[in-house]
Amino acid sequence: MTSPHVEPTPEVSPPATTPPLAERRPVTTEHHGRTRIDEYDWLRAKDTPEVTAYLEAENAWTAAQTDHLADLRETMFAELKARTKETDLSVPSRNRGWWYYGRSFEGREYGASCRVRVLDDDDWSPPTPDEDAGPDRPALPGEQVLLDHDALADGHDFYSVGGVTVSPDGALLAYATDTVGDERYVLEVKDLATGELLPDRIEGVLGGGVWSPDGRDLYYCTVDEAWRRDKVWRHRLGSTEPDELVFHETDERFWVGIGRSRTQRFLVIASASKNTAECRYLDSAEPDPAWVVFHPREDGLLYGLEHAVIAGEDVFLVQHNHAGDDFEIGISGIAATPPPGWEPLIPYDERVRLEDVAAFAGHLVVHQRSGGLTQVRIVELDERGIADDYLVEFPQQLYTVSAAGGAQFDQPTVRVSYTSLTVPASVYDYDVRSRDLRLLKRQPVRDHDPSAYEEHRLWATADDGAQIPMSVVCRTGARGPGGDAPIPFLLYGYGAYEISVDPGFSVSRLSLLDRGAGFAIAHVRGGGEMGRRWYDDGRLLHKRHTFSDFAACARRLVESGWATPGRIVAEGGSAGGLLIGVVANEHPDLFGGLVAEVPFVDALTSMLDSSLPLTVAEYEEWGNPEGDAETYDYLAGYAPYENVGSRPCPPVLATTSVNDTRVLYVEPAKWVARLRATAPDGDGRPDVLLKTEMSAGHGGVSGRYRAWRDRAFTQAWILDRMGLADTPPAS
Repeated sequence: MTSPHVEPTPEVSPPATTPPLAERRPVTTEHHGRTRIDEYDWLRAKDTPEVTAYLEAENAWTAAQTDHLADLRETMFAELKARTKETDLSVPSRNRGWWYYGRSFEGREYGASCRVRVLDDDDWSPPTPDEDAGPDRPALPGEQVLLDHDALADGHDFYSVGGVTVSPDGALLAYATDTVGDERYVLEVKDLATGELLPDRIEGVLGGGVWSPDGRDLYYCTVDEAWRRDKVWRHRLGSTEPDELVFHETDERFWVGIGRSRTQRFLVIASASKNTAECRYLDSAEPDPAWVVFHPREDGLLYGLEHAVIAGEDVFLVQHNHAGDDFEIGISGIAATPPPGWEPLIPYDERVRLEDVAAFAGHLVVHQRSGGLTQVRIVELDERGIADDYLVEFPQQLYTVSAAGGAQFDQPTVRVSYTSLTVPASVYDYDVRSRDLRLLKRQPVRDHDPSAYEEHRLWATADDGAQIPMSVVCRTGARGPGGDAPIPFLLYGYGAYEISVDPGFSVSRLSLLDRGAGFAIAHVRGGGEMGRRWYDDGRLLHKRHTFSDFAACARRLVESGWATPGRIVAEGGSAGGLLIGVVANEHPDLFGGLVAEVPFVDALTSMLDSSLPLTVAEYEEWGNPEGDAETYDYLAGYAPYENVGSRPCPPVLATTSVNDTRVLYVEPAKWVARLRATAPDGDGRPDVLLKTEMSAGHGGVSGRYRAWRDRAFTQAWILDRMGLADTPPAS
């Protein structure tokens, strides 16, 4: 079989000599007495020949303008490939009598999902695999291949797995696949004894399936026309009757989800917006189980449920914000219970953001963050309740740690994941009984020495005086003998949805660092790095803090001697692409290049159209400009597409995918078209590039080799903007 990363030579057309110029077809709209003119709305007609031709013309222009980087792209791809152990496997995780793990193989895009039986019920140490096993030899004795992902992907330009779950008795596998990129998955069920697919096949699922505790039913979610996950269904295995609609969320601000407790006793449906939540549960221990609303939704009250057994009693752990914005963990009986009945178990602490809690037979595992860093907290239990409460400690200044939980309620170990800007992804087992932290595996990265790099935490002062943290890494000695010479920098930002961009390792990033560049994450407001207030202070009518924080971080790098403006490249994707679009308009002098990946740059247009995917559910993030004039003016004041002008702009690389359902391809397409039309010298801004994947979704191309080539393309462009395209990597 031909290796998927060896690509055929495409037909070559004569190179374009001028950038594409989209035809202007003005459409006028009016809101709150304000008139807007949009010359490029016609580009949203996705399946028309003229739109396809325009996107292909932009791709051809991008290819021509980056042709001089072809050798560098190949070098970057080769470096990434050489550093990676291509035939590898994950650390096995235990679940009800089996060890589950994933495998990858040299020359294959996707790999396989596998399992072997647990041989000793009392041994929680993962089995040691044959690290050199290939695709034709098992990594562990008795290996069973659950899914051959390369076989499933065969014949498709795109392949993604939405969810994989084994039935409670271990006999059946439910898995969901997307072969288009629009995140509408097909849910199927495989008999693991025979390898055959059951007749049960469900199309249009978002994500995967959830088994009922008895394994007779599969629950799943579907979306409405606005791509909002609004319905929960129950499918009786083997039945030809229509599936039962279990719950329909009719409030357009809310999404739904369903899960099964680790104890296997409860199913929980959570319905939530950005500000409000409501949970209902089904107790399978009841003779005639029925769905019970734990507490009806109250505007501004967020909460979630976790079943636990404490001091011999079945209880719900309630993680909620009733006591404070950064959450508390309360405890209640197994019954509908209002907030006054949520007895504090882990009281509210304004210095700590409680993010999640997982319950096991002898302990609780709490994910939290403090001072901008993640923490894993262990709460040991005994017959009286809490026996001890402490953090799992790590020595580095900057790191990201999380507990991968575990599927089995009675397990005595906690699987811990750890990484930093210099340390590759590492997997530990923490034994709660002995308090021993044992390293099971560190991502193998050939010729990588963490001590060859230095990482720092810097703080920038925002316009309003807020202190904005930055995580910074560069090669040791990159700043010269005195350590004070400026170097090129890639500054990354996101800042939305309370999503934290925590410091983590990247193999591909080494190609930048080894050529003398630095990398920094700007932990701007709108994210969750510094707690819930950090998020609230970067959304709605505070959204501008996200953009000014990012500019403050760039200025901090310059003023402290780390960088110079012309050699800082800014990068962000999706909502982070909105950030890039704003700084292109408002802070162009700080950057020598901008990378906007699937960017949300036409925010006002999207938020004015309630029929588009996500719009209504996002009102609590961006506001409702259709219903409120103040919100309209605020969004219009920063939305990148609205504010493109005839001012200079740094070179731009914008990427998108035609099947993206989260940020439609038309947003960057229109943005680039307007940037071209407003070029101050009439040249169409030849250094503004648009690269469109014609068969992918929000996450870009699928398959690891394709993803590596995609990243090599972007990084070669970044190095070129930094002036490092001809710089060899340090040995």
